[in-house]
Amino acid sequence: AALAACRGNSPIATAYKTLLKAAKPKRVALTAIMRKIITIANTRVRDALREQNEIMTVPA
Repeated sequence: AALAACRGNSPIATAYKTLLKAAKPKRVALTAIMRKIITIANTRVRDALREQNEIMTVPA
C-alpha cells in the first residue's frame, strides 16, 4: 500500500518526495510513509468508534 501511495499524486506521495529531497534513503522514506498510513488508519478507526459510541449512547 505504501508503494502505491508513493507513486500516485497524493499528499502521501508529496511527503515521500519531500523525504527523498531531504536526502533520506528510499527505505527510510518508505518506512516513514508506512507509519504515516498506519497513523491515518488508526485515527479513522478511533473517530469511527467514537461516533458509533455516541450514537449508541442513550441520554438518561
